[in-house]
Amino acid sequence: MTAMREAEDLRRIADALERLSPPADAPPDIASADAFVWHVAPDRLQPVAQVNHVALDLLVGIDRARDTLLANTLQFARGFPANNALLWGARGMGKSSLVKAVHAHVRQQAPESALKLVEIQREDLPSIGRLMHHLRASTARFLLFCDDLSFSHDDQHYKSLKAVLDGGVEGRPENVVLYATSNRRHLMPRDMIENERSSAISPSEAVEEKVSLSDRFGLWLGFHPCGQDEFLSMIDGYCAAYGLQIPKDRLRAEAIEWQATRGSRSGRVAWQFFTDLAGREGVRLSL
Repeated sequence: MTAMREAEDLRRIADALERLSPPADAPPDIASADAFVWHVAPDRLQPVAQVNHVALDLLVGIDRARDTLLANTLQFARGFPANNALLWGARGMGKSSLVKAVHAHVRQQAPESALKLVEIQREDLPSIGRLMHHLRASTARFLLFCDDLSFSHDDQHYKSLKAVLDGGVEGRPENVVLYATSNRRHLMPRDMIENERSSAISPSEAVEEKVSLSDRFGLWLGFHPCGQDEFLSMIDGYCAAYGLQIPKDRLRAEAIEWQATRGSRSGRVAWQFFTDLAGREGVRLSL
């Protein structure tokens, strides 16, 4: 009887230990989708059934950035060396849209590359080493995408990103390249840079560690506010792509009024105007 009780106690202990330490998750099914979002607690790659993107030729006014990023991505997808890229500059000028559009375009141009897009949130950067472990084991090639990246003076997340850009002991996986977008060229506010320089014992070293993070991106692609002609060209491109025929004088007048009420011109504002216009004209939009 005592032996049976002891055996039962041991089984209960074993069951309790198994609940406390569940078996490791199965490796992600990379073949299940073209794009994923990285989540933590627990770590997992969530497949994205359909990436929300626009056609590459609808991105007007950013020709140089478009061509440079496309060339970099194509050579990476075809197995050649490529640079990490920082897309920085004005809000609403198509930085994140360009990354997604380039991914979709390259998937069409080089389907044999099996290029995947993996989005990681800024707050999940401390887990990036674990993500790299999963991606390194795959035969696919990955665009690791971090949108709206920036850091404050007491933010330590940049150290995790720096380790990836520098490669660390293992080195950045050959099948991974990082694209990040930011409104800030040096990924931290200018007033914070100037404040730390003015108050530090060694001003030249005070912010070097953080500012140097942007230097670790091989490509810097700047996005600047658009002029009125570019703004109207964006809208003309949307109208042509969706077959929306509006008298030119009316379209121009309404577009200028729209941007005046918003107080800004950008690709985002152009798309918002076109969305309103298409709705009023009874045209459905499907990307």
